[in-house]
Amino acid sequence: MIIVMNPIENLLPHRKPFLFVDEIELATSEKIVAWKTFREDEFFFPGHFPGYPVVPGVILVETLAQAGGAGVGQLGLLGADALFFLATVEKAKFRRQVRPQDKVRLEITNLRISARMLRQSGRALVGDEVAAEAEWMCVVGSADKA
Repeated sequence: MIIVMNPIENLLPHRKPFLFVDEIELATSEKIVAWKTFREDEFFFPGHFPGYPVVPGVILVETLAQAGGAGVGQLGLLGADALFFLATVEKAKFRRQVRPQDKVRLEITNLRISARMLRQSGRALVGDEVAAEAEWMCVVGSADKA
């Protein structure tokens, strides 16, 4: 039996229920564009908030960071075994609620990529509306060092 993995799973160590990127549309050294549709069965919806499910802001920030890591992984700039550990989050702003079935466009700008760190900024949009934005830094490591 042959199991074909989703290409995103080849780019990120995350797995369901903590994998928040569905696809990468564009990955360049300057910009990454990715997508995530938040489905009704996401693990956090029953508790945030019952009767009025909303994607938590911290999940939106994690989604942005995962999209950034997947895009850099697709570029192959830091090696196949590179892992990105979120180290800082700055300037996080939440401007619109994200609800079940919302398709979110993740626009990431690479501010700095080095062998030791990755600094990015990004926006999560639903349609033309900004839902969240932030800047973050990840420390680069590997599975051997983790």
